[in-house]
Amino acid sequence: MARGFFNVPKAVNEPVKGYAPGSPEREELLATYKSMFNSNIDVPMHINGEEIRTGNTKNITPPHDHQHVVGQYHTANKSHVDTAISTALAARQEWSSTSWMERASIFLKAAELLAGPYRAKMNAATMIAQSKNVHQAEIDAACEMIDFFRFNVEFMIDIFKEQPDSAPGIWNRVEYRPLEGFVYAITPFNFTSIAANLPAAAALMGNVVVWKPSDHQAYSAQVIVDLFKEAGLPDGVINVVYGDPVMISDTVLASPDFSGLHFTGSTHVFKELWKQIGNNIHTYKTYPRIVGETGGKDFIWVHNSSNPLQVATAMTRGAFEYQGQKCSAASRSYIPASLWPEVKKHLTAQVGELKMGSPEDTSNFVNAVIHEGSFDKIASYIDAAKADKDAEIIIGGNHDKSVGYFIEPTVIVTTSPKYATMHTELFGPVMTVYVYEDAEWEASLKLVDETNDENELKQIARYARDISLKNSMKPYLSSKNLSSKDILFFQSLLDELDKVSEFSTIANNAPTFNLDSKNYFDQIPSFTPEELKSLYGDMKDSIQGTVSLGPGEAFLSVFFDNVKKAN
Repeated sequence: MARGFFNVPKAVNEPVKGYAPGSPEREELLATYKSMFNSNIDVPMHINGEEIRTGNTKNITPPHDHQHVVGQYHTANKSHVDTAISTALAARQEWSSTSWMERASIFLKAAELLAGPYRAKMNAATMIAQSKNVHQAEIDAACEMIDFFRFNVEFMIDIFKEQPDSAPGIWNRVEYRPLEGFVYAITPFNFTSIAANLPAAAALMGNVVVWKPSDHQAYSAQVIVDLFKEAGLPDGVINVVYGDPVMISDTVLASPDFSGLHFTGSTHVFKELWKQIGNNIHTYKTYPRIVGETGGKDFIWVHNSSNPLQVATAMTRGAFEYQGQKCSAASRSYIPASLWPEVKKHLTAQVGELKMGSPEDTSNFVNAVIHEGSFDKIASYIDAAKADKDAEIIIGGNHDKSVGYFIEPTVIVTTSPKYATMHTELFGPVMTVYVYEDAEWEASLKLVDETNDENELKQIARYARDISLKNSMKPYLSSKNLSSKDILFFQSLLDELDKVSEFSTIANNAPTFNLDSKNYFDQIPSFTPEELKSLYGDMKDSIQGTVSLGPGEAFLSVFFDNVKKAN
């Protein structure tokens, strides 16, 4: 029984280490990498805290050196999956009754262990078996995983604080109970942090889990299991199985006790699982929760008022970090004709500076794609582009799998906005550019919406200076009965807003604004609170869908806060 209201430690983002030459973290990581690369790890399944070795194994090989074996992992048959389910359900009674404070303390301890003694090992495992460079491993396998553990605890508290109002004489309360059965976590190869978070988030809330990691992430998954064990996670709460994904999923989704899916992976697979769950709905004791994150065909759209260097940098970083193997990676760009020569110049120079090779060499920005199947798919599209009349490869285009699955960062320019690589997700280091005529920028936006196989976008980058808010506000200004002085005032506001919106993405942090130095508040029209609220809503609505949504909305929010004070 809890005897107090407990405040958890304030969640803060884990600082990213720099791994500069001669730094202690660099020396420790490279020594750990070398030791693990030259060792052989035997990765079992983990069911009820026991290490299950079936003898039916598959090799773990670095994508950048695929003939070198660093270990093997053991795969399941149906009986192992059934045991994992029954084990999880047996652990559920005690774990679901464990106080939230005790559950939180386990994952907070995991965060501290990862920030300390497990950091180099987790990063090295990710670099070796998932072919991530040192920076990509650090921001994922260390920092983001630590952040997940810390912020999940804070978010759990926020959820618990969401309580209903009560009428006089009544005290309404809500308890957040774990699900009645077990959660099935399916995790991808490309983010070690996500692999840890999907089972951990469910377990934190008192659920028990059957976890199927990607076969290509088995090495770092073993380090995650070791981390959870040392942090104090009880046996049976998270059970790990490897093997045939269809067999494992069929077995799990046939169980009447299946109560939730936590998934990150391809859109097609997620849709198929969702359909399978729907078809089995009469089997289940409860209504399963379905939570999934999937891929997409992400784009960069550019207006002719943009800064060419900024655009080129966004294309280089967005398309070629981690070989384009992120669901947020940019893979298609729409560039105005007047800007393209300058963008192309900067893009060619920047990509030309990127080194490719093993992540053990920390100067390599680009490493290998994850496996041969991925390599062959991406290479086939690159080779097709070499022959197609409506496509031209202007950067890269070479590939070689003799030692590792290496594909050069490749830029294709197409004359067809519906060209194959403009709408097919390759999950590799390929960017396709469509150059549109400046005057047709509005039509090009329609092309963006019409050209996407997956119907989902994970990252949207739009670059512009002088469009959007002014244009979208013209109908508003003309429709309102404003004096000439008020119209000049708003136009001045929008001019300033255009300046702060010069370089923005839809998801970036809003810029900071110093409005106190402006003369706006000496000339603000007088509004009642009701008029002010209506005006803010109208102006906010007018910028929905425009390039300046992120910083634009933030600017308006700051601005109107000051207007309220002035009134």
